[in-house]
Amino acid sequence: MSNVLILLFLAALVFQASSDSNKIGICHGRVGNNLPSPNAASLLLKSNGISKVRLFLPDPTVLPAFNSTGIELMIGVPNENLTYLASSDANLAVNWLRSNIFTFVSPDQIRYLVVGNEVLYKDPFYSRHLVPAMNNIYKALQILGLDKKIKVSSAHASSVLSSSYPPSAGAFDQQFLLVLLPMLQFLNQTGSPFMVNTYPFFSYINDPINVPLNYALFGPDAVSVKDGDLAYTNLFDSTIDAIVAAMERQGFKGIPVIVTETGWPTAGHVAATKANAAIYNGKIVERVRNRVGTPKLPGVPVEVYLFNLYDENLKGGGEFEKHFGIFNLNGSKLYNIDFS
Repeated sequence: MSNVLILLFLAALVFQASSDSNKIGICHGRVGNNLPSPNAASLLLKSNGISKVRLFLPDPTVLPAFNSTGIELMIGVPNENLTYLASSDANLAVNWLRSNIFTFVSPDQIRYLVVGNEVLYKDPFYSRHLVPAMNNIYKALQILGLDKKIKVSSAHASSVLSSSYPPSAGAFDQQFLLVLLPMLQFLNQTGSPFMVNTYPFFSYINDPINVPLNYALFGPDAVSVKDGDLAYTNLFDSTIDAIVAAMERQGFKGIPVIVTETGWPTAGHVAATKANAAIYNGKIVERVRNRVGTPKLPGVPVEVYLFNLYDENLKGGGEFEKHFGIFNLNGSKLYNIDFS
């Protein structure tokens, strides 16, 4: 084995060991005008034993509330900053990180930088800047001696797949490969994960004939979908393994997958109920706690961030978009779910 391969292997081991994969993460979206203070959100997470949070923006009014709390942070780099970060050099990226993030929170708490969110799906203007921005941020972390501590990736919508059924036929949409191939090369070289936002709820409401509710909800009576020697009883596993298959189809094996968003709403649609949200999110927490893998990778636990901490009353789209919160604004739970 070459020295390079040995280093990559060791980096992968460090990544797997340092990531607290038996703990659930939660997203803290702030698209609302009635949300509790960041300090209240930080205390709410700690009081419920939640030690990982995804913050979508490096908001200077939010980050200080999480500093010195022991909560592991996944912090987003906004899509609109990609052009600047891609055109700059690593030293300017260093200044950006210091000014926008490290001034407000210790690098020791940061586990991931999510460079762009669903760029290929909703902000294609920025797509050509995505990998160059990731490279400059990574080089900046190298300069700061933080490249082993903080992993750099980008979060994709599951629609990045053109084929996902059966999972072994998973393939990326050809129109995205110009960006995805160099990104996969970057992830492979830096030991970073592929990040995906996946919502079985959306799949169900868009195609209830082919995606039964039980299959979306981890239902006990869900029909088993056969894929060679493997069997799938839920859409969550199927999506993860389709992503893995798509990466392998492009020659990249062993890149870990992190689910950066998943959840179930409690209002705004006939299937958006507290009971269904309790089932779906409860099953996700249980799987994370028990380090459950997927049929293709049964021994590889999937790190997951639930969406969302609170309802967001200013979210656009369908009414259900406003109702993914797990907690009421007063800190009580909307439904029974155990994070311990």
